[in-house]
Amino acid sequence: MKLESKYFDRIRVGRRGERPAEPTTPTCQWDGCEENGVHRAPVGRDADGQYFLFCFDHVRAYNKGYNYFSGLSDSEIARYQKEALTGHRPTWGMGVNRAARGGPQQSTARSGSAASQARIRDPLGLFNETQRARAPLRQRKVKSLEQKAFDTLGMAANSTPTEIKSRYKELVKQHHPDANGGDRGSEDRFRAVIQAYQLLKQSGFC
Repeated sequence: MKLESKYFDRIRVGRRGERPAEPTTPTCQWDGCEENGVHRAPVGRDADGQYFLFCFDHVRAYNKGYNYFSGLSDSEIARYQKEALTGHRPTWGMGVNRAARGGPQQSTARSGSAASQARIRDPLGLFNETQRARAPLRQRKVKSLEQKAFDTLGMAANSTPTEIKSRYKELVKQHHPDANGGDRGSEDRFRAVIQAYQLLKQSGFC
């Protein structure tokens, strides 16, 4: 490196014998104690973020007698605990909008299933069993493989799951190899029935 280099001017060499100053440890704030105060203890309810510095023995003694609610009445303590559930943030009643804030929040309707159904708007009849029973079921479109499976079982596509299971059990008993003396044709039919039922089951028909 040249002596005229700009980098040479930036080099600083410390003096011999000098040591960096060691960080000072605060003294315990307990009256009459000279130990190091390295343990923090909260000052109080109205001094959030402020701490005392105590030694180990005195911070343990301080914490045993510490009461965050000191000076509050029972009602004030109950109110604080209730507000703590929501993080001390304001809350509003359910279903109260800007137009209805000035009105009563308590409903005058009677309780019970009949009253509940009267209050709930259900234009599609999702929660009304009578209306749902009257509504015709939508016929799902059957794919070609699913229709072939129905044909194998000898059933219509609008058959119920109970009817499909009953028909499946009947055909399995009828074409089982043990019931037909090992007939090859009956064995192929038995295998086709099982495959058809499994396809319908995977498709959600039964």
